[in-house]
Amino acid sequence: MAPAGEQGGALAATRVDKWLWAVRMFKTRTDATDACRAGHVKVNRVSAKAATLVKPGDTVEALAPSGERVLEVTSILEKRSGAAMAQGCYIDHTPAPPEAEKDQLNFVRDRGAGRPTKRDRRQLDRARKQ
Repeated sequence: MAPAGEQGGALAATRVDKWLWAVRMFKTRTDATDACRAGHVKVNRVSAKAATLVKPGDTVEALAPSGERVLEVTSILEKRSGAAMAQGCYIDHTPAPPEAEKDQLNFVRDRGAGRPTKRDRRQLDRARKQ
């Protein structure tokens, strides 16, 4: 008789914290559990506790150290494995990060350039107001 959650040798579901750790979204399982407790993980748009079960077809939204991630579960892992195998267990639907503004001001001065002059400061102030 197969253990609960297993069908024909393949896992049908596992805890969301364990799955996030196994697919390498978090460095430790404790970090994944803490993210769930803090409300940074959602399964199918519903805030998830660490023990929430995920199965293939579910959507997991997590605020990981690498940023906001939106993942579709394709297969279940319970143990951490190689990165190539982990990437095969989800489809990443994370939106692309916004492009940096081209008109963004560069307030960094070259090393050794000294303090900004009064003229430099006025130019920066004018640029900020625009």
